Amino acid sequence: MNKKTIIWLIVVLGVAVGLILISDKPNSSSFSSPHSSVSNSNTERVVEDAGGDDSSISTTPGSFEAYSPEKLARADEGDVVLFFHASWCPSCRVLNKDIENNLSNIPSDLSILKLDYDTETELKKKYGVTYQHTLVQVDSSGEMIQKWSGGSNLDSIISKL
Repeated sequence: MNKKTIIWLIVVLGVAVGLILISDKPNSSSFSSPHSSVSNSNTERVVEDAGGDDSSISTTPGSFEAYSPEKLARADEGDVVLFFHASWCPSCRVLNKDIENNLSNIPSDLSILKLDYDTETELKKKYGVTYQHTLVQVDSSGEMIQKWSGGSNLDSIISKL
């Protein structure tokens, strides 16, 4: 092989490795931070809190947003479902997209709290979650009421409650 061919092979391999690394990187925009929420557009449920103080987060039920322990208290007024979501999981993305597209259809007494499957190791242990796309209904003290996997739309969650 001549020097020019070797250089081209190195460049092609470098580009291929770079593309593989980029495609394996989780999509950070597909998961909300704990200080922001996705919300039903008909109500005032979106809270941006860049300062890190969760005391300003709304406790109004009927939402789809990032998990935080204080939001479990909503189960005193309605249903709370934890959605163990992974950005790399195709079926999680399908359910997530359907919920986001149907925010106005979330019942006012339902809070869906989204958790990152890859980082919430303690909660996965607590609820016996062994794979992504698991949903767990909990009471206000965080005790599991029921657990199921799968479902591709908001209606599949509502029908379980």
